[in-house]
Amino acid sequence: MELNKNALLALDTIRQKPTKGIPSWLIHPMEHRIIDRLAGVPEGTYKNKPVETYIGMQKKVGTCMLDQYLAVNPLTMEAHGYESDGTTATTGLKQIVCDGMIIDAPEAVVAHLEQKVFPQLCAGIDQWIEKPEAKAKETIRQICHDEETIQLLLGPNILKTPFAVAPFPCFAYNTYGYENYFMAYALYPEVMERHFSLQADLAVHKNRASARAYLEGELPPLLRLDHDMADSRGTLVDIKSLDKIWFPHFARAIEPLLKAGVKLIWHCDGNLSQMVPRLLEAGLSGFQGFQYEDGMDYEKICRMKTREGNSLIIIAGVSVTRTLPLGKPDDIRREMKWLVEQGPNTGLFLGASSSIAPGVPWENIKTLVDGLKYYLAHGRDGINK
Repeated sequence: MELNKNALLALDTIRQKPTKGIPSWLIHPMEHRIIDRLAGVPEGTYKNKPVETYIGMQKKVGTCMLDQYLAVNPLTMEAHGYESDGTTATTGLKQIVCDGMIIDAPEAVVAHLEQKVFPQLCAGIDQWIEKPEAKAKETIRQICHDEETIQLLLGPNILKTPFAVAPFPCFAYNTYGYENYFMAYALYPEVMERHFSLQADLAVHKNRASARAYLEGELPPLLRLDHDMADSRGTLVDIKSLDKIWFPHFARAIEPLLKAGVKLIWHCDGNLSQMVPRLLEAGLSGFQGFQYEDGMDYEKICRMKTREGNSLIIIAGVSVTRTLPLGKPDDIRREMKWLVEQGPNTGLFLGASSSIAPGVPWENIKTLVDGLKYYLAHGRDGINK
């Protein structure tokens, strides 16, 4: 598909070329009536036609680049937030059971990892060793098919970049719950490192194929990595332990993509200040989604460089936890101006810092969208107008 103006602006920004306008990243309101209003359709349309309405909204607001495709995701939320009474391992499930094993202690986490998870990971690695080209071709075919399909849905004026195509070692709190998982992390670091190591072993194989998909499919060379590893206080575990048992495996997992010229950025939830320089040293090119109120120093981060000495790619967002829900339109305009003033000269996208929860005043959302369109048209020159 031949790309149009906004998508080409996004591609030039990924390549960190000088541009006149500042492209916008997707916005993701979760309130259905807001999606309908932004899309310019009658209230209730999104619930009946979610894909068409969601994409229509992105086009109307002037979105230039979309990575994570979330067209039906707002259907999981009602007008006042999540109203399901279902629970998970991290949201109050009374008894966590994995493969018939009750997870009620850190030792149960270790037992499940050793008896179930490690053999599964080893079997996956063996499949890649036994049939490397067949596995690679299937991975490449799937990635290219998915990206092409969504790009066709979006049309030529919104650039689709890949998302979730590159695994790397992750915490397993979603499986085991926070309490028992992090007690196991503290008590049995050698088991945790074994888990990270096996995840990385498998990821290296998959990411070699993903890197080939970028090249063979001529995909935009950007990928956002997304895994919550911090809260408002800092990293969920001691940073020194990450240095020892996580970062080395993370770095080797992503290396195939770096060698292929893919620019990796990290989604920031919580206070990741201690991780930022380490992620850059591992080869990342930038960040998205700052929680400024938790201590993320946007101005300082935007002045940092990659390990090769290049400026960062930054997807800067108006705060969805503070400014959008609690501020006034002038607060939003002031924050957007600050994001532009302090952001990198090239490689800057604008948006909201994450999903926009129900309850944000329409005037604030309209101000955000107006601001995105304004900086898309005027770029940095718009600061002083």
